[in-house]
Amino acid sequence: MATIGIVGSGFIGRAWAISFARAGHGVRLWDAAAGAPAAALAYIAAILPDLAGAGLLDGATPEAVLARITATGTLAEAVAEADHVQENTPEVLETKRAVFAELDALAQPGAVIASSTSALLPSRFTDHLKGRARCLVVHPINPPYLIPAAEVVPAPWTDAAVVARTAALLAAAGHAPIVMKREIDGFVMNRLQGALLEEAFRLVADGVASVEDVDIGIRDGLALRWSFMGPFETIDLNAPGGVRDYVIRYQSIYERIFPSTQRRVDWAGPVIETVEAERRARLPAEGLADRQAWRDRKLMALAAHKRRQVDG
Repeated sequence: MATIGIVGSGFIGRAWAISFARAGHGVRLWDAAAGAPAAALAYIAAILPDLAGAGLLDGATPEAVLARITATGTLAEAVAEADHVQENTPEVLETKRAVFAELDALAQPGAVIASSTSALLPSRFTDHLKGRARCLVVHPINPPYLIPAAEVVPAPWTDAAVVARTAALLAAAGHAPIVMKREIDGFVMNRLQGALLEEAFRLVADGVASVEDVDIGIRDGLALRWSFMGPFETIDLNAPGGVRDYVIRYQSIYERIFPSTQRRVDWAGPVIETVEAERRARLPAEGLADRQAWRDRKLMALAAHKRRQVDG
């Protein structure tokens, strides 16, 4: 098993700690904020029994998984013996550049250094490093211990062997790596999510549908298929002759729609008043935390169900 250094113990860092520890790896956790690692360990200890109850600890006990995670007093302690370092500091370019310079100096030569950034291209904060060939982005959907997909994004100079090694580490830990061939703004998941959100805001702003009706279209429509197949497999199965047959039959529909999608609605403009009012009518602000906990329980149940389906 590998040793994993986790740098930054907020929402993403502690979630990665759970994911890697569940897979049997030793995790060394560090944060610049005093008390943050202890708070992360308390959070992890509280959630592990729920994961065990859903059958999501790969047969390990909560106590065994928690024992694999150690809080360290210094950054050097966290990464000195790490085979893989996962950085989770704020989305500030200069912060990333400084932290990666430290990590490149402190981590052993063979260690992979990955960032969880969701918005910064790896080339922007690794170009100055002597060891830049071992650096890349591994961007999860939070929380990674419930949602397997994680984007592996190389900089132009990232060694192909580092990309392959990182993807293998993730797959062995139960993740579904998206191995990108090159970096691009938004990576894959945010570009797909962004395209959907652009249309959702347009439909509401133009008075075509309510916020709830748009949510119904995904929640009780498209997402049922998307929970176990992607868009290309979806269309491959939606025409008798497969994907080419689908394109021949239906491309003209989307070609007709496309021009009307080339206009942005300012999400923070007048439409936000409608979106927020409709959401707060369905869920008052004081209920957000409870609903977030509900969401995580639903994700646990879905993750457990999907595991059973794959195992079956």
